[in-house]
Amino acid sequence: MPKRLDPMSVDVVTFGCRLNAAESEVIRREAERAGLTDTVVVNTCAVTAEAVRQARQTIRALRRARPQAKIIVTGCAAQTEPQTFAAMSETDRVLGNSEKLSATMWRQTRDAFNVASSPKTVVNDIMAVRHTAAHLVEGFSGRCRAFVQVQNGCDHRCTFCIIPFGRGNSRSVPMGAVVADIERLVANGYSEIVLTGVDLTGYGADLPGAPKLGALIKQILRHVPALKRLRLSSIDSIEADRDLIDAFAEHDRLMPHLHLSLQAGDDLILKRMKRRHARNDAIAFCRLLRSIRPDIVFGADIIAGFPTETEQMFSRSLELVDECGLTQLHVFPFSPRPGTPAARMPQLDRRTVKERAQRLRAHGALALRRHLDAEVGERRRVLAESEAQGRTEQYLPVRFSHSVAPGAIVNVKIGSHDGERLLAT
Repeated sequence: MPKRLDPMSVDVVTFGCRLNAAESEVIRREAERAGLTDTVVVNTCAVTAEAVRQARQTIRALRRARPQAKIIVTGCAAQTEPQTFAAMSETDRVLGNSEKLSATMWRQTRDAFNVASSPKTVVNDIMAVRHTAAHLVEGFSGRCRAFVQVQNGCDHRCTFCIIPFGRGNSRSVPMGAVVADIERLVANGYSEIVLTGVDLTGYGADLPGAPKLGALIKQILRHVPALKRLRLSSIDSIEADRDLIDAFAEHDRLMPHLHLSLQAGDDLILKRMKRRHARNDAIAFCRLLRSIRPDIVFGADIIAGFPTETEQMFSRSLELVDECGLTQLHVFPFSPRPGTPAARMPQLDRRTVKERAQRLRAHGALALRRHLDAEVGERRRVLAESEAQGRTEQYLPVRFSHSVAPGAIVNVKIGSHDGERLLAT
């Protein structure tokens, strides 16, 4: 739920990934520039059926809380299931993923509310979108780090994933525009920049000369020397190029934290998912990065209960947590998404899926606790997200022992932890 309840405001409720968080700032800016007031935009996620359910639940709650407000639904779920949200009486308009970033569309939306015959749904073919422009966001409301979209869409077709149908094919923002965007954000006081995209390591394939993500990172670090911390969102390790690996070895301003799209630890399940890596590829990648950047930590997305997954296959995902040294897991109980090949595969009993997800989360919690134990007594540089809490370079949450100015980077000693976050002395 949005914290602001100002009838003159445009509030944005964001679900899902960091890319959505970045785009929500564009949505707020363009909707306000168009003159919309007393409006709530729900920027949805489609990665699981649960994410769609939560969006619908939130829309109903918003209508009860703000009966006079205009409620606009957009994002991946609106793109893939426009009819679901258009059928809700609580919804005033549904916009697609391309439309939500268009200044013209927000002006048309403002005008449409005064015309009874205006269509409720404006969702066009996302596969027809060929370019992604820099959005030139000046700042991020209530945040100490800024998210910069460098890529959108995905050319891969994993059998479980609906997101390419919500985001379209891969397209990249030119390097110069990315660097200019980051220069402006740093000048506005941001110490940390997070590069975001749907398939971040797919960056550049559609640009002249096909530059890769590693080249982009090196350009950013070279041309924006005032940037203190550069961070990557989720990557596909099999696509990591040599420049990207070298950047971790050569630049301490590139944060020692990676979230990996692993999804499973069994080779047959990975093949049925249509992933492009094998189990040993993931293990080798983590070992390589640790050899050149010993302080690096890894998180990962892992799906529990994929169709045809046996207990033995699932055990390999549990073992992968230890073999890769994963400390921050995002566990997804398999959720069949209509229209995907995996939805047509033999499904597991839902109780089995949920039970395996619980076991995987418990295993991940133990791995995190071991990692937090090892942090006690260390000194860490922490970016303050609020007066009370911040995050280390490895993206571990830290609670401060005294008030710290949000946005400041402070050197603290870790005294203990509570099982989920570090506690500074």
